[in-house]
Amino acid sequence: MKKLNITLFVLAMIALSGCTVIGDIFKAGAFVGILAVVIVIGIIIWIFSMFTGRS
Repeated sequence: MKKLNITLFVLAMIALSGCTVIGDIFKAGAFVGILAVVIVIGIIIWIFSMFTGRS
């Protein structure tokens, strides 16, 4: 049960910091938002390719 509480706490901290990041992106402008989305998608594709592995 204690591990569940720690996990929920960490998830809450990530979610709250995510809201701050989104607010900062809107303050910076649309170009920065688009750039951030492209970078995040690139990182996700890179991580996915590491797990699938190429022979």
